[in-house]
Amino acid sequence: MNRASDLLMAVSIGAGLNKNKIIEQAVEAMEELFKLAIMGEPLWQHNGNGGMETLNGFQYLREFGNFDATMEQIMMMVEVGEPQCFLSSDCNCNFDQDVPSSFSKLNFEPLNIETSRETAFVEMNPMNIVQLLMDTKQWATTFYSIVSRTTLLGVILENVDGSYNGVLQVMSAEFHQRTPLIPTRQCYFARYCKKHTNGTWGVVDVSLENLFPYPQVQFRRRPSGCVIQEVGNRGSKVTWIEHVEVDNRSLHPLFRPIVSSGFAFSAKRWIATINRHCQWLTTSTARTAPTTDGVLIPQEGRESLLKLGEKMTKNFFNNINSCSENVWSGLPQNFAAQDVRLRYRNILKVPGKPSGNIVIFTTSIQIPVPVEVLFDFLRHERTRNMWDLLSNQRHVRELVYVSNGENPKNRVSMMQVNSSPNKIEILYLQESYTDETGSYIVYAQMDIWAMSKILNGGNPKFVSILPSGFSIMPDKAPGQGDGAVGSILTLAFQSVDRLSNKEYMPQSTLKIIDAILSTTVASIKDAMLFGIR
Repeated sequence: MNRASDLLMAVSIGAGLNKNKIIEQAVEAMEELFKLAIMGEPLWQHNGNGGMETLNGFQYLREFGNFDATMEQIMMMVEVGEPQCFLSSDCNCNFDQDVPSSFSKLNFEPLNIETSRETAFVEMNPMNIVQLLMDTKQWATTFYSIVSRTTLLGVILENVDGSYNGVLQVMSAEFHQRTPLIPTRQCYFARYCKKHTNGTWGVVDVSLENLFPYPQVQFRRRPSGCVIQEVGNRGSKVTWIEHVEVDNRSLHPLFRPIVSSGFAFSAKRWIATINRHCQWLTTSTARTAPTTDGVLIPQEGRESLLKLGEKMTKNFFNNINSCSENVWSGLPQNFAAQDVRLRYRNILKVPGKPSGNIVIFTTSIQIPVPVEVLFDFLRHERTRNMWDLLSNQRHVRELVYVSNGENPKNRVSMMQVNSSPNKIEILYLQESYTDETGSYIVYAQMDIWAMSKILNGGNPKFVSILPSGFSIMPDKAPGQGDGAVGSILTLAFQSVDRLSNKEYMPQSTLKIIDAILSTTVASIKDAMLFGIR
């Protein structure tokens, strides 16, 4: 990240004044986090966004803001019904009414405020959750569907007894969604961990831009993080809070409603990711379970299959987001497919990775059907031949699967495509997963030898895989605006292309990309709007 070296230098030179300022800001942020976790209405309000709690902006200012008599007078006007105009129209904080244009000076920067709070039970003890958050490698590995990159820039405070109590570290990170059409959110911040007297843990992030100014701030984390309380012997009650400022001016119009609502990067998404991780750990160590035909998978094979599925899905997420390492270009306007993004990768020969020239291409479309309907259509073997060009007019069968969690639709599967009853043409590895924040279906071709090795407990690190797939988001937050909630579908494919290079992509390759995307989009739309429904 461009700013990381500046911050690293400021921290590493050991300037006592800088360190003291960081410590002071982190302690204040922890105090605010605990207050935000404990307080209810009127500070927090349910606004219909999928049950998501959001902050009441004026109540927040009263509780935590530094304002003078003029600000107090404005707030009194609000309470008696005077019109208001405060912050941005994209702000998902709940301000009771609108402020007159004469108070537009409160628009300090073109940053929109997003707030959310989510409380849930997590099947993991508090210490393990704290370690997931404080160990940057574990944090990036666990939250790979949210965190593109992270760097530990320095440790300000350490704990001598080896725990994370009192540890304060400075980090940089990029946060993403599963599409190149939503810009990543980059910032550097302090992360502070504290154990309180009642055994409750707090882990808080707070941006440091006010201490280390940067001319173009596009994202800032106000005190955000989680409060963790032990429940029983194996579980925790986790209250997660997201409170950020972000510049959404470069956001693609297709994603503006769901992102500006705060839902796309909400606390709900962080909680859902922790729970998915817990489900994965439980499944990978569970006893063998039958497939639909009653076939047992050895525990070693079960674990290898899950690890290969995770490797495939992580690769897919890393390749289709808009992080600073992924440089995307568009398809020329004379092609049929719309809003296409494509990029080139050259991969050296490394065990477990495909080598050569790789072209990645993706597009996103809106489909007026519920997320669960679209998810079921794309994940199921019975309907695969309605959209997959390589499975067209062929019989698709799910050979084996491992469920991930209580929802039977969340699974890692082996799919077999036959042109005739006795002739296997294609084998697919597929992972499908859905929760209340979105869904994905990721798949990759495999050969019979690699599949056999995996099902018998082989090491997935040495299996080369080139994933393609789909990511599905609601087109708006539940309860946002009029009408039913539809879907935004992101399609992404990877292909080996010996003709392309970093500087040049031939017309023949562009035509193939256009044909694949246009045909697949048309097939899915036809099925959803006129077909199986």
